[in-house]
Amino acid sequence: MPDDIARWLNEHAHPLSTLTPGAPVEDLKPLGEALRGTRIVGLGESTHGTGEFFRLKHRIVEFLVREEGFTTLAMEASQSAARALDAYVRYGTGSPERLVARLGFWTWRTREMVDLVEWLRAHNRDLPEGRRVRFVGTDPQLCADSVEAVAAFLRRTAPDQAGRVDALDVLARARPGSLPDPDKALLRRAEEIAHLVADHVERSGPGDDEADADEALEHARILVRAADLVTRPFEAPADEDGVYAARDRYMAEAVARLVDDDPEARVMVWAHNGHITKGTYGDRVPALGSRLRERYGAAYYALALLFGKGSFLARRGNDLQSPPVPHRIGTGLRSLEARLTHAVPGDYYADLRAAGSPADAGSWLRAPYAQRSFGANVQGLLYRLNTAPIVPAEDYDGIAFVARSTCSHLLPPAED
Repeated sequence: MPDDIARWLNEHAHPLSTLTPGAPVEDLKPLGEALRGTRIVGLGESTHGTGEFFRLKHRIVEFLVREEGFTTLAMEASQSAARALDAYVRYGTGSPERLVARLGFWTWRTREMVDLVEWLRAHNRDLPEGRRVRFVGTDPQLCADSVEAVAAFLRRTAPDQAGRVDALDVLARARPGSLPDPDKALLRRAEEIAHLVADHVERSGPGDDEADADEALEHARILVRAADLVTRPFEAPADEDGVYAARDRYMAEAVARLVDDDPEARVMVWAHNGHITKGTYGDRVPALGSRLRERYGAAYYALALLFGKGSFLARRGNDLQSPPVPHRIGTGLRSLEARLTHAVPGDYYADLRAAGSPADAGSWLRAPYAQRSFGANVQGLLYRLNTAPIVPAEDYDGIAFVARSTCSHLLPPAED
C-alpha cells in the first residue's frame, strides 16, 4: 500500500460514530461543511443489496434535511410509481410497504427503505406543505401507474380516444432495450397520446380539476420517455444514442427539472456509484453525475459509498425473476477498497475536495485503481472479480467507507 494513502486519510478521514439513523449527527458535520454551496448531492453505493448503505444513507438524509435544508430525495426508481410514494411521504396516503414494493426494482423492496420513507412521512407530518420533503423517481422505465393514469384521464375527458392507450400497456413491464424498434412506432404512439392529453389540459375549463390534469400530463410525458428507452437497441454503442446513455440522460433531466423549477431546491440523488460518478461507467457511458457536473459545476457533489468486506444481496446471472441471494467477498488485495481498509480502521467519511491543489494532495487521489461494482445482478462465481476503474478525485468528491457489509432485508412477497 502506498504510504500516501494512509498518510492522507489519517489527516482527512472523519470517523463515523454509527451507521444507525436517529443518532447524534456531530460526526456528519464535516459532510455538511463540504456541501455548503452545493444544490445536489449524489449518494452512491457499490452494491444495491447492502444493509449498511441503506442505513447510512438514511442517516445522511435525516442530517441533510434537518441540518442543511435539503428538500427532495430523488431515487433511481420508477418515475411513475414514485409519484404515489411521494403522496404518502407528503400527505400520508397509502401503505408505505405496498408503495415501496411497487418502485420497480427488487433492490428497493427492503425493510430499510420502508424505514426511510416512514421517517420522511414523520418529518413532514406537522410541516406546512411548502416545507415538506418530496420523494421523486428519476427512471422512466416500468410505468404501470402512468399507463393507468393516462387511460383514466382519457376515459373521463375523451372516452372515444381512451382505447388508444391500450397499445402502451407493454410499458408497464418493459425494460430498456427490450423492444428494439428502428421505426419507433411505439414511441410515436406515446407522443401522439401525450399531445392528446396536452390538448385536453389546455382546453380544460375553470371547473376542471387542474391538479388532476397536470398529473395526467406528467404521466403522459413519462410514457414518452419510457417508450424511447424500451425501443432503443440494447446493443447500441455507448454514445448519446445508446440505451444506457439515454437512461442516465433522462435521470439527469429529472434532477435538473427539480433544481431549475425551484431556486430553493436542494436535491439528494440516490443511485449506484456508477450513476453518480462525475465521469463514465461501463463501456464509457456518460453517467448521470457527469451530466449534473457539466450543468451545475461544483454545485453537484458526488459521494461514493464503498465497503471493505462482507455480504450483499444480488440476483445471479441474467435472471430477472428469482429472488436475490447473498453473495460474499473478502477484503482482497488489489482493489481500492482493500487499500482503504488497511489505511484507516472502521467506518469513515473523507472529503476528496479537501485535497486542495494537486501539489497539496497525495498522488493516490489522481492515480487509477479498481473499485468493486455490483449491480442488481452479478455474474455467477466470477462476481468477486467484478470491478470498475476509478481515479478517486476525478470520479468522486467524497467517499463514505463502511468496513463490513451485510445483506439488506427484503420485504415479504406482496399478497394479491
